[in-house]
Amino acid sequence: MRVLVLGGLGNFGARICRSLSLDVGLEVIAAGRSVATSDKHTFDQGQTVSTARLDIDSPDLEQQLIKLSPDIVIHCAGPFQSQDYRVAEASCAAGAHYVDISDGRTFVSNFARNLNDKAQAAGVCAISGASSVPGLSSAVVDSLSKRFSRIDEISIAIAPGQQAPRGTATLEAVFSYAGRPFQRLYNGRWSASHGWQDMRAIRFSRLGVRWSAACDVPDLELFPARYPSVKTVEFRAALELRAQHLALWLAAAMRRVGVPLPIERWASQLNSIANHFLDRYGSDCGGMMVRLSGTRLDGTQGACTWHLTAPDRHGPEIPCMAALLVTRKLVKRELNLAGAFACIGLLELDEFEPAFRRWGITTEIEESS
Repeated sequence: MRVLVLGGLGNFGARICRSLSLDVGLEVIAAGRSVATSDKHTFDQGQTVSTARLDIDSPDLEQQLIKLSPDIVIHCAGPFQSQDYRVAEASCAAGAHYVDISDGRTFVSNFARNLNDKAQAAGVCAISGASSVPGLSSAVVDSLSKRFSRIDEISIAIAPGQQAPRGTATLEAVFSYAGRPFQRLYNGRWSASHGWQDMRAIRFSRLGVRWSAACDVPDLELFPARYPSVKTVEFRAALELRAQHLALWLAAAMRRVGVPLPIERWASQLNSIANHFLDRYGSDCGGMMVRLSGTRLDGTQGACTWHLTAPDRHGPEIPCMAALLVTRKLVKRELNLAGAFACIGLLELDEFEPAFRRWGITTEIEESS
């Protein structure tokens, strides 16, 4: 079976390629617009994959995919916040299953509505958001929800380690909504929030307390529909260095009041500055937190918090896990679905455990009143 990974030599795509290259019976092709003309690429750990030069913005993308004849296309060439669905549409036209690691709210939330007919007609499965959100986050919420008769609030936060590798596309995605308004459910009403505003301290089990700020992700739209009793859904990101977090908060505040800061265009330069001057002041540990509160099965009010800690710069492996799990299910024909779906309800939390163990990632659950 042939798996084509778009952005296959990037921050996340390379990790997916390295992992899939170890699977017997898979031919993995790393594709991208900057890929060299050679037909093989060997990673530092010794894994080898085929390569192909392919630009997702090319007007003949569909023909290029048909020529490569993939069985599965994994789209890692973000950011997705500014993309349409032409890659997924081209994959369907080529008769290939489609998986992406998008965390763009509009992209993931509207994916099924826009792609379902095309995917069903092609007899393929197209899945969006096979990443930390909503792929992993929804698996955690599904697992924790079994402890509750009613869920009132869902809070999610991600805390990247400063020394963990960052892709330019990831920073472009983060910067794209800094200071810009978005809707989220709060106390039973939809209200406006702004990207990288609303600063608040959050405690992570093994990382301590970090400042966090509001972010716009698919969960804010998808979870209220999946869990009808919920009255508040929030997602926050917590940078390790407070000075860096404050700088982004200030930039977002300036954009919020009308200062036209094109910080997305500075993503590459800012990433280089962080690599050379700031990373030495941070750590290699990142984390994630998912907290549910509501009515327990015994009728008492309480909360349950799932903590994840990723050491040794392994945090960037987490956004790849859902895509790898979904892809392997498609390869084994364990996902006998035709149509387009957000990555919710397709994975169980237990399925992530082998990957957590492989990378030394630990998880724990706290119960509280």
